[in-house]
Amino acid sequence: MDVAETAVRTARSGRSALAVLATGQLMLIVDGTGVAVALPKIREDLGLAGAELSWVVNGYLVAFGGLLLLCGRLGDLFGRRRVFLGGIAVFTAASALCGAAGSAAPLVAARFVQGVGCAMAGSVITGMVVVLFPEGRERVRAITVIAFVAAGGGSVGALGGGVLTELAGWRWMFLVNLPIGALLLVFGRRTLAPDHGGGRDGGADLLGAALVTGGLMLLVLAIGGLGPDGFGAAPSAVLAGAGVALLAGFVLRQRRAAAPLLELSMFRSRALSGGNLLQALFVGAMFGFQYLVTLYLQEVLGLDSLETGLAYLVASAVIGATSLGLAGPLIVRLGVRRVLLAGLGAGALAFGWLARVPDAGAFAVDVLPAMLVLGVSAGLVLPAATALAMTGASDADSGVRSGVTGTAQQVGGALGLAAMAALAAAATGGGDGASGAARRAALTDGYRAGFVAGAVLIALAAVVALALPRDGRPGDADPVDQL
Repeated sequence: MDVAETAVRTARSGRSALAVLATGQLMLIVDGTGVAVALPKIREDLGLAGAELSWVVNGYLVAFGGLLLLCGRLGDLFGRRRVFLGGIAVFTAASALCGAAGSAAPLVAARFVQGVGCAMAGSVITGMVVVLFPEGRERVRAITVIAFVAAGGGSVGALGGGVLTELAGWRWMFLVNLPIGALLLVFGRRTLAPDHGGGRDGGADLLGAALVTGGLMLLVLAIGGLGPDGFGAAPSAVLAGAGVALLAGFVLRQRRAAAPLLELSMFRSRALSGGNLLQALFVGAMFGFQYLVTLYLQEVLGLDSLETGLAYLVASAVIGATSLGLAGPLIVRLGVRRVLLAGLGAGALAFGWLARVPDAGAFAVDVLPAMLVLGVSAGLVLPAATALAMTGASDADSGVRSGVTGTAQQVGGALGLAAMAALAAAATGGGDGASGAARRAALTDGYRAGFVAGAVLIALAAVVALALPRDGRPGDADPVDQL
């Protein structure tokens, strides 16, 4: 076999593996956006209070974000293919449990297990892409494909969630994962090359994983408990203090452990630290946006699940077109800092527009413009921040770096959603127990407050972006260190 033929086969193998990884990413994203569209129906069917409803989302996010570091490390030690396929199996089984849930407790518990499976599969996807494609243009294109699939998954999930919820009921948003997961397991075993990792001697640091997961969960519980359906300020303060203590214990553990879950020295890279902090803030705003806009569209403007899905389809299409068609070339040409600042500026405008939504408005005038602009924002920010955070990753640490990136996104999403939902609930002033126009006015007051909080998160992300290097581009050893 000559060199040219070997190169062709290698390229085909890489594309096949990327297709499987992208499909796995698609299933995970579809589930998230589909559930968001179905939230009002879930609340109506199961009789959930506001705090319980937010935990249908946050139960998933806490497990996902809290376990990503451990799962990324397990991928480095025992093989990313094994962790990916195991995660798909757990996620698929938990989807069946979600579809069978008859009350809040089993649904939230099953969503937590879904988050475990998603952490396993999602933690290694970016790391596997890093190994498959060399640093530079090829890797940027591959990461852009994953970002595009994430955006496309938002479109499919929003539309599919609306269709399934209206025609077959919200349970089918979970049950549809069963055949997709089965196919992924079959084709994943065929197309993903086995990798053995570093072996058991490296250690997995289960204590560190328990500390970081418990700390993050307590922080989300503390923030979520501040609303009128929660448990009040004093218990929230106690939970927050306990969460901070566990996270401090995690940091100490990482300094002393023989095989730490996370090498703290990697955060000396301002590219890694800045990229992940920025993602946490931005994704927090985006998750809160998705939650609040879904409720505003259905409970204030009176749209049904299908119409809500169609509304999200437009925004998700813009995210996909921007991330696939513009983000990669702009990152290569202009550098991540300029792309990030442009995207965050667009996001600030979008949240500013949403902060003035009326209680008797129209989707085309009061929501659609903001959704389109926010689509451009996400399509630019997410690929640029991911490429920056993965700069300098090697085969040995790409799994844990991918886990750090995913953790920043999902934990940021959980905390941002909890904060924006709690603030929105508190700002209703108790009027959400009314009916008719009074109820719509009270709910709208709350949603406006939540959107203002989202704008604050975007502004903080812009401050982080301003601290990044002016000329850093993916492929540099650490662009920040060149200043």
